[in-house]
Amino acid sequence: MENPIVRPLTLSRLTARLIAIVSFAALLYSPSPALAQGVVLGSAEDFAVLGGTAVTCTDSVVIGDVGVNNGPVTQTNCTISGTIHEGDSVAQQAYEDFLLAYADLTAEPCDEDLTGQPLAGQSLPPGVYCFDAAVTETGGELTLVGDSNDTWIFQIGTGGTGALTFTNFSVVMTSGETCSNNVFWWTAEAATLTDSVVPGSILAGVDLTLTRGNLDGQALATGAVTLTNNEVFICGFPPQHPPHSPIKVTGGGQIPVPHPDSRGRATFGFNAQPNRSGGGAKGRLNYLNHVTGLHVNGPVNDIMVIATNPDGSPKTVRLFGTCGANLPACSFSVTVEDNGEPGWRDEFGIRVTGGLSEMRSQRIIGRGNIQFHNQFRK
Repeated sequence: MENPIVRPLTLSRLTARLIAIVSFAALLYSPSPALAQGVVLGSAEDFAVLGGTAVTCTDSVVIGDVGVNNGPVTQTNCTISGTIHEGDSVAQQAYEDFLLAYADLTAEPCDEDLTGQPLAGQSLPPGVYCFDAAVTETGGELTLVGDSNDTWIFQIGTGGTGALTFTNFSVVMTSGETCSNNVFWWTAEAATLTDSVVPGSILAGVDLTLTRGNLDGQALATGAVTLTNNEVFICGFPPQHPPHSPIKVTGGGQIPVPHPDSRGRATFGFNAQPNRSGGGAKGRLNYLNHVTGLHVNGPVNDIMVIATNPDGSPKTVRLFGTCGANLPACSFSVTVEDNGEPGWRDEFGIRVTGGLSEMRSQRIIGRGNIQFHNQFRK
């Protein structure tokens, strides 16, 4: 489907007027280039997920606000750590600001045309990269080379049509950041990510579909946003670093992983708790994928609560750490959910980046248990 607000070589009068105003202001005041200051999202920057017509969230975790310009937010086993806005004035203003940012990205001049080139295997410095048609990546990794203040913009479908499709694809940043306010994925049409890990804000011209993956940024679309077994973590959303006394997290078990005969498994065991002196955490993770042989063993160095139950007790916790000295340089984040005893509905997900790569979205565990030991639990 062609994006109704993008036409080949033709802009709406509103967008053209906006671009003219921005260009005239640039001549008068000579501000720093867009890449130096990023893209202004206005009130949309508070939203982890924002759709034009609908948001459907199934078996997923969203850290940040969720909104729809004109439509419903439908939840099935969905954890949202933020405010839900269904067609209210807050959502409508955010949607208008999103459209303005979308138009700004449309007009951003291209630094390098990568049409026809794969993103997998590339290492790209800050800049504006454009593709005149669709971008499809199946497997592989893109590296963004720079620091946390740099900006990357990817324009997919500059010819007027073009969708973004990532499958089993990951994007890593040499700065060590896992979440970035300065990476933007603009698409003329739909964006579909499956089993993929991506930082930044996706601004889709039609629908946006995320399945079994991690988006450390924002999911914004003119159409519908659909999340299935996915995690969206808006950058800057205030996490809760628990004091050292209330929480200790332990667990072990197995999760299903892809295998030709559909019976693959990965096993894990971990423990973590905040340092008594404050700041950071201590503990350890051991994870083994029995299909691929990937083995991660290393210390936990931070812990945060990313979702709570209605009574204020922790529901979902994220652990961060680094791979052990005998492994290639890499880091990991683990998301765990304790759904009570006997642990049949507890969940585990893992992301490994760097010298080793693994992405398993949050899923129900088997043959194990995850426990949050804290003063809040009854």
